[in-house]
Amino acid sequence: MLPCSSGSPKNPMGRVIAVANQKGGVGKTTTAINLAASFAAAEVNTLLVDCDPQSNATSGLGFPKDPDRISSYHLLMGAATAEEALLTTELEQLWLIPAHKNLIGANIELVDAEGREFRMREALAPVRDRFQFVVLDCPPALDLLTLNALVAADAVLIPMQGEYFALEGISELLDTIERIRAALNPPLGIEGVVLTMFDDRTNLAQQVMRELKNYFGEKLCTTTIPRNIRLAEAPSHGMAALVYDPRSKGAESYIRLAKEIIERQLPAISSQPPVGTTEISTTLPASGQAEDTGEHRTDTAVEELPAAADEMDKTA
Repeated sequence: MLPCSSGSPKNPMGRVIAVANQKGGVGKTTTAINLAASFAAAEVNTLLVDCDPQSNATSGLGFPKDPDRISSYHLLMGAATAEEALLTTELEQLWLIPAHKNLIGANIELVDAEGREFRMREALAPVRDRFQFVVLDCPPALDLLTLNALVAADAVLIPMQGEYFALEGISELLDTIERIRAALNPPLGIEGVVLTMFDDRTNLAQQVMRELKNYFGEKLCTTTIPRNIRLAEAPSHGMAALVYDPRSKGAESYIRLAKEIIERQLPAISSQPPVGTTEISTTLPASGQAEDTGEHRTDTAVEELPAAADEMDKTA
């Protein structure tokens, strides 16, 4: 069960969450698509903004490449408004601002532009009050595109794999966040760290989880995202996992993650009586195939154990 909300005055401006990690292959786009879809399935108006020139969030929701379509590139260049870029999706309360490969040119074209870091924030400002959540899918790099997303965001959600290399580079991302706080966006916070492609059967994954608990404390999301065939298949069909197969472990995990974030940010709404709740529909279109059973779902209690960044053990 996910809390139902419809633009509550308790949250007049949408909360902007940047899904970011400069390391590639950690499930950023999968997380952005399925988290946004899960918000929408909870009857929460949600906007997904594709900030990645690879445009995988766009194609993952069923939109083919179209160089003539208004995209996030036009927003950054001031050539179009967010209102003009909005696309409706298969989910009634989910909207998309798509991307295109020409977005990579913004890194060069905006180098000498005035207020270049604030372009995305300014572009989204006129539509923020229409959404309770705005999810930004960032590219796997700490470039000007990611910088624009982080300056526009209220908080960062960091997807990480339960592997050694996932620990490497996290200090660089956190350093970038601190620099942005100091110079460009003081309120920027960490929404959470979510373990993706997680297999709790391996000792390495358990070691990485312990290290992340020690470092991030309560910011480590209780929900973990397992390796899941349906999650991998869904983008090829242009669907979020909960549309492709709502009963899959991957879809269920992202629904729990959305619930966890909603409960953190909207405690007054999520604690309302049952009349204010809705259950994710199980009649959504599904693949009709049997769910793979070789995966595990983990919801681990998080203990608050703060530690300094330089004390993180990367020998796991």
